[in-house]
Amino acid sequence: MGATGATALIPPMLAVAGELPAEAGWAYEFKWDGVRAVAYAERNGRLRLFSRNDRDITSAYPEIAVLPSLLGGRGGVLDGELVTLDQRGAPSFSALQRRMHVRAPGASLIASTPVRYVVFDLLRLDRTRLLDRPWSQRRAALEELGLAGEQVNVSPVFDRDPDSVLAVARERGLEGVVSKRVESEYQPGRRSPSWRKTALIQTTEVLVAGYKPGAGRRSGLVGSLLLGIHEPAGLVYVGGVGTGFTDAMLEDLGQRLRRLERDRPPFAAPVPTAEAKNARWVEPTLVGEVVYRTVTPDGRLRHASWRGLRPDRNPDEVSRPSTAA
Repeated sequence: MGATGATALIPPMLAVAGELPAEAGWAYEFKWDGVRAVAYAERNGRLRLFSRNDRDITSAYPEIAVLPSLLGGRGGVLDGELVTLDQRGAPSFSALQRRMHVRAPGASLIASTPVRYVVFDLLRLDRTRLLDRPWSQRRAALEELGLAGEQVNVSPVFDRDPDSVLAVARERGLEGVVSKRVESEYQPGRRSPSWRKTALIQTTEVLVAGYKPGAGRRSGLVGSLLLGIHEPAGLVYVGGVGTGFTDAMLEDLGQRLRRLERDRPPFAAPVPTAEAKNARWVEPTLVGEVVYRTVTPDGRLRHASWRGLRPDRNPDEVSRPSTAA
């Protein structure tokens, strides 16, 4: 599959979770809470955006079409994050949800929920592939492009004092910090220890495997979701979530889940009777994201709260979060 003519897609490099590295040889960037996107910009002004799971999302974010004009007549492949900022100037994943499921947003939605592209890597410039170059060289080439504007900007980077960078991220309501080895090559599609993410909140992707109908104020809507993740033995139950939803989210989930209903639970082992009571089971194809406090000894997500669906993720990628109780 090609992104722009003969140009092959480059799956984004991923980070591993870990503590901030304090030794020399690392650089530090803020972790942006949005949708990962690789941008393919051509010299003729054409732009294509692809999500982490290789979905073409160009039409969903028309304001990013300005990117080729900012490159000064050059073409390239860039890596970054699509974000929507709240009133504090911090990325709001809940606000971005209003855009993530709309293939061709109208002018009113674009105006009320604007999206910007925060660029943090340069993978190709004109005909020169930069994947094998050290991060420091790719970053220097990116900064030389001088990208700046309302819709596109370059993520700031810091070369010292990671604890202070994390403190600023916390103060500004950001998701955390990504540390990158300055000599690291870009490794497409790989979750590499050369990039390390230190999050201020714990999130994980989950599969929606069932739901319970709502009551009271939620009568006629989804009341809560039953969640699973993949393990070698099959789909494993990791608990439920009943908070963090807007009414619009509940209505959308209800429509989606009714089309996916099945007679039996999709889990490899039985769900506890009390938690399965009144449940309606669905094919586990919808990927969502939750924020949680800890993982209990029996593998349940504790104090989980819903963040939203993740159409940019593949169901077979959803596995056990690495952080335990």
